[in-house]
Amino acid sequence: MSITLVLPESICSVIEDAAQLPLESAGVLLVTYLKAPNGEIRLLGRSLSMVENESYIRRAHDGMSIASSGYVRALSKAAELKAIPMWFHTHPGTGGIPLPSDHDVKVDEAIADVFRIRADSSFYGTLIVSPRSDGGLAFSATLRPEDSSSLPIDRIWRVHDGWRLYRAIDSPAKPLQSIFDRNVRAFGAAIQETLADLRVAVVGCGGTGSAVAEQLVRLGVRRLQLIDADVLSASNVTRVYGSTPKDVDRPKVEVLRDHLVAIAPDLMCETAASMVTLEATARRLIGWDLIFGCTDDNAGRLVLSRIATYLTTPVIDVGVLLSSDANGVLAGIDGRVTVLTPGSACLVCRDRIDLARAGTELRTPEERQRLEDEGYAPALAGVEPAVVVFTTAVAAAAVNEMLERLIGYGPTPRPSEILLRLHEREISTNRAVPREHHYCNPKLGKMGAGDNEPFLEQTWPHA
Repeated sequence: MSITLVLPESICSVIEDAAQLPLESAGVLLVTYLKAPNGEIRLLGRSLSMVENESYIRRAHDGMSIASSGYVRALSKAAELKAIPMWFHTHPGTGGIPLPSDHDVKVDEAIADVFRIRADSSFYGTLIVSPRSDGGLAFSATLRPEDSSSLPIDRIWRVHDGWRLYRAIDSPAKPLQSIFDRNVRAFGAAIQETLADLRVAVVGCGGTGSAVAEQLVRLGVRRLQLIDADVLSASNVTRVYGSTPKDVDRPKVEVLRDHLVAIAPDLMCETAASMVTLEATARRLIGWDLIFGCTDDNAGRLVLSRIATYLTTPVIDVGVLLSSDANGVLAGIDGRVTVLTPGSACLVCRDRIDLARAGTELRTPEERQRLEDEGYAPALAGVEPAVVVFTTAVAAAAVNEMLERLIGYGPTPRPSEILLRLHEREISTNRAVPREHHYCNPKLGKMGAGDNEPFLEQTWPHA
């Protein structure tokens, strides 16, 4: 089990700015607690209230004292949000060591119960950061249950326009495998270490999803979850990476997992032969850093779009559409890669989801047919054309978006959607903002809300 603190840009930028100051700075970070079915714990950053100048009794580069007025208001907000309060402070200087001093330990002992009681929380947390010369930060952090010893927070996952993964300062470094020498020459050891530690889910394991998954593993990703309810058909063999005619009628997730493990025997790969439109399956995505949406149904995209906001989890949604003219000749090869980051426009705001079809897809097959026959629901699309060359090209564009956000080799501001018109040999990009009163708009306070009732604040079908 590991604990990851997930911080959106609005919080992480304040922390990084505070770390650069020559004097110690402090604040109260509020987080939502989530535990995934696989045991992983996520702490989703909701807000950060920095201590105001008048609340510092003493403030220096190597210590500080703070009046209770510096944190009581934030604890009231924690109770309102049902959030865990974390006492955040800095150890200044690029050579600073963000480990608790003897004085820090005494402060924690003095305020832990006050924080829990005033916030009506079973937990108290700590976060200490120091700046680093590359503009990043070093940190140590703990989560402290009321009735047991403190639990170390292993990772900080910083998500917004660009992404960055920080390991706790006392986390042991893992040796890099020599097979990734060419990768390291291209983007450095730190990015390779991030790829090895990244937890990535792929929803949809057909032509696009299998191509994404194989590229991830060959890049060095070693924690993967595969989700797809379908079994392999004979026509899938022409597109699904790792499949052979002998695999027909096997679950796609099993076919792909076996192929990926053969490439990387050290791969930790979870599978779910299920639909992401079922609540239990959607909950399996709680413990993951990044999701590739490679499903071709509107209802699945609706779920992933909400996950990006409520679980503060980036989603890279991928689509491929082939169209023909009246004579049946291939006329259009269109691909789309949409990057959903917390606080950005969702797929609904972008008009990338047919809500009527999504509603139909969420029903049982019998209900679908009855409503279609009665004219109350749109008929679902039949089998769409697909070709391995085009699904692979769009999959590569999607994985490129992940790499660019980790490395930063592209233009700023980054586009949040890439449109590929392969038949015209054209690529265009765009950005979109959330609608005023939609759940993805940060003003509504849904970002990082976590385990609402119902989950993701949507209606779920029965299995």
